[in-house]
Amino acid sequence: MKVSLGMRLQAGAWGGGNQFGQVLGDYLRAQGVAVRYDLRERDNDIILLAEPDGTLKISAYTHRDVLKHLLVRNRRAVVVQRFNNTSESRGDAAGEFNRFRLHANRIADHSVFVSEWVHQRFVAAGFRSAEVSIIHNGGNAALWRPGTPPADGRLHLITHHWSTHANKGHAVYQALDTLLENPNWQAKIAFTFIGRLPEGMRFRNARCLEPLAGEALAAELRQHHIYLSASRHEAGPNHIIEGALSGLPLLYLQSGATPEYAEGFGLSFTPETFAARLAKMLTEYPTWRARMADYPFTAERMCSHYLALFERLLQRRDALRRQRTWWKDPQWLIQTWRYRAK
Repeated sequence: MKVSLGMRLQAGAWGGGNQFGQVLGDYLRAQGVAVRYDLRERDNDIILLAEPDGTLKISAYTHRDVLKHLLVRNRRAVVVQRFNNTSESRGDAAGEFNRFRLHANRIADHSVFVSEWVHQRFVAAGFRSAEVSIIHNGGNAALWRPGTPPADGRLHLITHHWSTHANKGHAVYQALDTLLENPNWQAKIAFTFIGRLPEGMRFRNARCLEPLAGEALAAELRQHHIYLSASRHEAGPNHIIEGALSGLPLLYLQSGATPEYAEGFGLSFTPETFAARLAKMLTEYPTWRARMADYPFTAERMCSHYLALFERLLQRRDALRRQRTWWKDPQWLIQTWRYRAK
């Protein structure tokens, strides 16, 4: 099998999509699959359209490039589009993010969503295809593994984010920093934030570290007890996965796809109930910690699902090609050359 992954991988601390491309590529190669990250070869069996917006650094090619490839070089390739974000996650009130990806989806023979929540957001925006799979994200269990946090009488909370977007929950982290001015809370907990803060935001009581990646990040997570996420509208929260696989019970905002990844492995909260749910987690911590060994969202699980999907799609290759209708739609073809992401 020959698979092209439409991702331009980046070095260092980067987003979850970049991690996905790295682990899936490594897994497929270990299974004997030829993996490419472009469309230069003519004999691709599977093309994974990971990011149709060519203005984004992670995008290796767009749906327009895939269309040209099918028309000129290889009509037999099966095209899979992966949806790993939404307008809600991006703070795009106009919904343009979703509309652009739905336009690009016409070229896809099958669509993969990283959560049912993302699937339903696109259904609400007009997605109608029955060619759908839900494949949740997963983390490298060899890297994100439990450790032995400090025993200083406090429970150490941690979170990490690459983005400074307001949806990442910075208001809750600021509130926690303020909570730590209370000596009673100071005696019970400590808080570490890894990542970039919005401009003008500062912590007075929390420990703040620059973005970390790989083993450096994993080692830091292992030095904590509880993973905190206040992110809103998460599509497929890799930071949650990394914390959970590191053995940290989850204290998470009830929003987006996070419950799909966190339910049964910690406590949810709303901004109004945060302090009360934090107090409850402190009393129940040993019980939750014992459950974390069963956390299921590993990279092995995710990648095996992608490989199984690719194999099933190739068995149906001819039938999928017969289902294509984009070549009979001149309006869509013309619009494709004009329509650019905003």
